[in-house]
Amino acid sequence: MPEDVVQAADTASTRTVAAVDLGSNSFHMVVARIDDGHVQITDRLKEMVRLGEGLTEDHSITPEVAERALACLERFGQRLRGFAPEDVRAVGTNTLRQLDPGADFIQRAESALGHSIDVIAGREEARLIYLGVAYGLASSGERRLVVDIGGGSTEMIVGRAFSPRLRESLHMGCVSMTRRHFADGRITAKAMQRAELTGALEVRPVRELFRRTCWERAVGSSGTIRAIATVVQAEGWCEDGISAESLMRLREALIDAGKISALDLKGLSEERRPVFAGGVAVLRSVFDSLGIAHMQVSDYALREGVLYEMMGRHQQGDVRDRTVATLCRQFHVDQEHGRRVEATALSLYRQLVKPWSLDDLDYPRMLAWAARVHEIGVMVAHSQYQKHGAYLLRNADLPGFTRQEQTMLAALVFGHRRKFPVQEFAALPQTVQLAVRRLCVILRLAVLLHRGRSVDSKPNPVLQVEGENLTLSFPDDWLAGHPLTQLELEQEAERLAAAGMVLRFG
Repeated sequence: MPEDVVQAADTASTRTVAAVDLGSNSFHMVVARIDDGHVQITDRLKEMVRLGEGLTEDHSITPEVAERALACLERFGQRLRGFAPEDVRAVGTNTLRQLDPGADFIQRAESALGHSIDVIAGREEARLIYLGVAYGLASSGERRLVVDIGGGSTEMIVGRAFSPRLRESLHMGCVSMTRRHFADGRITAKAMQRAELTGALEVRPVRELFRRTCWERAVGSSGTIRAIATVVQAEGWCEDGISAESLMRLREALIDAGKISALDLKGLSEERRPVFAGGVAVLRSVFDSLGIAHMQVSDYALREGVLYEMMGRHQQGDVRDRTVATLCRQFHVDQEHGRRVEATALSLYRQLVKPWSLDDLDYPRMLAWAARVHEIGVMVAHSQYQKHGAYLLRNADLPGFTRQEQTMLAALVFGHRRKFPVQEFAALPQTVQLAVRRLCVILRLAVLLHRGRSVDSKPNPVLQVEGENLTLSFPDDWLAGHPLTQLELEQEAERLAAAGMVLRFG
């Protein structure tokens, strides 16, 4: 495949998109032009920010590192001026996952970048990394092991073609391993051994699972692995990629140097030097644990995976739709009933999209997904099943969903019945609190109208709002013939009144 050209789905449209990867070690941005079924990368920006170095014990970012990161994002933001929100996706990884929810760094980062930032879970990061790497490899049916070493986490994935089958995110990376074992700048045999044992302990719970997949080829991505490959090849220890023998020779060279400041290896850049020993220790632990003899190195990684994901959402179907469908099957959700609730919810949504300012493209999707899975908790227990469903959605591995999206979906399901959970919405980011609260009101009304689970068609009530005052109007005499629905609407009006809203109907 030609350099920097990624094949994609067949399409006649042309658009320019950007993917931003906010890693624990470095920030990357890739700008690409989508044209006639191809993604042509037109620009790449990278800065070694070392965000992980600024992570404190109270899960905030030190002022010095925060300013360094924000300055980088402002520079990225200049390049992104004029881009539509739907044409930019920025993802945050391990360090941003560890931030205290009350910290304001992400809000400041979004302001600097000029676009929203999605903090993704470790396994979601692994899925996107695999997709990016798969695009850079020749198409084949072989089973691949993909390893990506970031600043704060290491992702391991096994898959075929473009389908990841096994994904794991481990709590170790080049920055975190360096801080833990080489913080004083010395590289001793004992320190290296302790670092490798630490890595082996992280891999141990999933070691046999990955070994049993019988992968046929190992592929490494990320700056750490590319830097290691550059050094072992420049030193003449390996002709292509990274061999286990060359990695051992590199280990011994680091110990012989004795200090990070004394590292004098061909191909090792100054910006990579401070965290290089930690990265080598992580890769050595993965090689030894999984029995890797040789690893090919890919130039593609998370940001290319994000580009592919953006292509998929627009042209090949949203992976989140497939995730929701899988959830419904796994938990034996009544999908016909879910689709009826979804249709009513979207009908009500279309009436309120303007007066309630719900014009974000993902809001109707979020409402539809919540309608489909609102009964997922019944599989656990019918009593308070909305709470069981919210717990599952908040904690499950949901491919395609960001952590914020999972939290929003869980809040909708939690609030779809019984008491209106004001505190649940107050815990969401301020930028989405009001919108999710209003989507929940729409979902509650749709669920209520289908409480009898009848397959007969329901009336299409007119829903009007003025601020937090709602008026639901039915065809003449319909409510008189459905006294149970009328009673339930009376009860719903009481519940919404307790949350500061007024519901009138007739």
